[in-house]
Amino acid sequence: MFLYRIGRFKTEKEMTTKNEQNFLIDCIITDLATFLMKDYGVDEAGALRTIYNSEYYSRLADISTGFYLDSSLYNYHYLRHELEHDKIA
Repeated sequence: MFLYRIGRFKTEKEMTTKNEQNFLIDCIITDLATFLMKDYGVDEAGALRTIYNSEYYSRLADISTGFYLDSSLYNYHYLRHELEHDKIA
């Protein structure tokens, strides 16, 4: 869906405000922590520490990558790849 604005179309990324972007990132982080706790048996603090210390987190937090628009499971794939292969796919 596109919205007309001053002679040009807004992309999906432009439609989200900073608050919405931060909310989406926070939701993804919550889901990622839940997945890590389930798959790796770590506690909540350990899961969050793993996420925030990962190279992947810096990409998720970078709005220009658009990762915050993807599903939590899609994002988890990249985090797991980094954890298992010590690099991001």
